[in-house]
Amino acid sequence: MAGTVNHDYHILEPDIWPFVGSLSALTFTTGMVLFMHEMEAAHLVLGLGIAGLIATFFSWFSNIVKEAERGDHTPVVQLHMRYGMILFIASEVMFFVGWFWSWFDFALFPSELSDVIGGVWPPEAIEAVIDPFSLPLLNTLILLCSGTTVTWAHHSLIHGDREGLKKGLWATIILGIIFTSIQAYEYAAAPFEFGGNTYSSAFYMATGFHGFHVLIGTIFLIVCLRRSYLGHFTPRQHFGFEAAAWYWHFVDVVWLFLFITVYVWGGWGAEVH
Repeated sequence: MAGTVNHDYHILEPDIWPFVGSLSALTFTTGMVLFMHEMEAAHLVLGLGIAGLIATFFSWFSNIVKEAERGDHTPVVQLHMRYGMILFIASEVMFFVGWFWSWFDFALFPSELSDVIGGVWPPEAIEAVIDPFSLPLLNTLILLCSGTTVTWAHHSLIHGDREGLKKGLWATIILGIIFTSIQAYEYAAAPFEFGGNTYSSAFYMATGFHGFHVLIGTIFLIVCLRRSYLGHFTPRQHFGFEAAAWYWHFVDVVWLFLFITVYVWGGWGAEVH
C-alpha cells in the first residue's frame, strides 16, 4: 500500500529551514566582518543574520519536537541521534583542547616569548591574578551542585516522577544563572583586561568560551523545562532531555579542568586580587 512505512527509519520531508539557516549563517559572518572593519551597514547585516539564525533555531527545533511527539523517533532513530550528540560533544572538546594547548604553551615555555611576556609566567604586565579560592571556587561548587540536580531530574524522569523532573530542572537552571552572574561580576572586577598579553587573552578566551557554553546549556534546560510542563518526555523516550543533560555534564567537566589549570596552576605564585 502506498505510503505504508515498513522500516524503523525517519525519512525527512522537504524543509526550507536548513537553507534559511545556511543563508543566515553567511549573513551573520559577513556582518561580523563588516563590523570588525567598522564599515557601513554592518549593524543591519549583522542584525539580519542574528534574526535569521534565531528564527531557524526556533522553527527547526520546533519541527524536531513535533517529530518526537508524533512518534517518528523510533529506537533506531534515537540511537543515531545519540551518536550525533556524542560526535558533537567530541567536536566541542576539541575547541577546548585548542585553548588548553595555547595556555600550556604560553605557561610552560615563557622564554620563547621573552620579548612579549618577559620570560616569566604570568607575564610581567600582570600585576595580580584572580584568587582561585574566592569566586572561582564558589562557581566550581555551584557547577558541581548543578550536575547533581540535573542527574536528579534525569532519574526522576526515568522513574516517572514528573514533579522531581521539574524541580531538578528548576534547580539546575537557577544554578546556571547564578554561575553566569558570578562570572560576569568576576570579569568586571578582574585586575587585568582582555588582550595586551598572552595571559589575559588566553584566560578570557578559555573561560569566556566556557561561559558561553554554560549560557547555551541553560537555554537547553529551559526548553526542556518548558517541554516537561507541556507533558513531553516519557521514561522510555526523552532524548531531548538526555542530550541537554549530557551537554551540561560536559560543561561541568570542562570547568573542573579550567579551574585547576587556569585559575590554580596558571596563576600559582602570583599576587592575587
